[in-house]
Amino acid sequence: MKAIVNYATDPDSVEIRDIPEPKPGPDDVIMEVDTVSVCGSDLHQWKGGHSWPVNYPVVLGHEFAGRIVELGKQVIEFEMGDRVTSETAAVIDPQNPLTKEGNYQLDPNRKGFGYGVDGAMTRFVKVPVRCLHHVPEELPLKIAAVTEPCCVAYNAVIENGSVKPGDRVLVLGPGPIGILCGLMAKVGGAAEVAISGLPSDKARLSIAKDLGLIPLTEGIIEWAKKSDGTGVNLAVDAAGVSVTLRTAIDAVRPGGRIAKVGWGPQPIDFSLDPLVQKNISLFGSFSHNRPMWEAVLRLLTSKRLDPAPILTETWKLSNWRDAFEAMHNGEIVKAQLNPQNLN
Repeated sequence: MKAIVNYATDPDSVEIRDIPEPKPGPDDVIMEVDTVSVCGSDLHQWKGGHSWPVNYPVVLGHEFAGRIVELGKQVIEFEMGDRVTSETAAVIDPQNPLTKEGNYQLDPNRKGFGYGVDGAMTRFVKVPVRCLHHVPEELPLKIAAVTEPCCVAYNAVIENGSVKPGDRVLVLGPGPIGILCGLMAKVGGAAEVAISGLPSDKARLSIAKDLGLIPLTEGIIEWAKKSDGTGVNLAVDAAGVSVTLRTAIDAVRPGGRIAKVGWGPQPIDFSLDPLVQKNISLFGSFSHNRPMWEAVLRLLTSKRLDPAPILTETWKLSNWRDAFEAMHNGEIVKAQLNPQNLN
């Protein structure tokens, strides 16, 4: 079968290859992928700019939903034809203390789809049954295929960020995670949510505005302090570069919170003394676990969280490069692929 394979660390080391169809182990299922979304991490691996180990060659794709077409011998919780979506932690150590406490996403031995094991940018993918979640009939599979980035936003803003009704929130970076963090802040009751970007982010900021977020390309600190002069309650760094973290520190009120969810391998180039002086809580936010997935699926099904406006187009698997380019260039927010449509 055809698959989009990342085969080396060099830039542009991604191509369509023929790979064998997977076979399930006793506790696995085989999912026929209906929709797989493109993540920024897929683009980083395509461009050779990632900062995490990759098990080359590997099939890309970790945001996906589809239907079960084959069951492992010990699988009893699911049936053939079930509509499902999958978490990303494909391999975990069941004996790790973090796994035992329910935070398996933080297991240092964890291997995820799309970098540690083969992902879902192909027609069939093998998935451990513990990763699966039922998708309600009323929830379209293309929406279920973005449960994962919605969970990243949920963890950053609701779980770690502790957003409260009435809070003012600033999101730095209008990529998919940034926009979803902005939407999640609104779900959490934030009174005002702004999202900042560059003039070149015009298309994405326009979509963010349509979703009720306040788009900013300048005057970020002025907006942050316009309420009472002290700054926002929560800043979310969804870009991952030094300048956005520094802006977050300047924009947040004393005693406020900064969620760093954006990746960036470069070292910071400024002093962290203002962090101390303002008594700011700075924390990283990574991945998600099962309770978060169940909460987000309920939000998606009820449409309290509606990411549909960021899903503007679905490409054939053979046109993956067009999808990657459109997303990388900022023409769209989120690209999706249909692996069943090969030509």
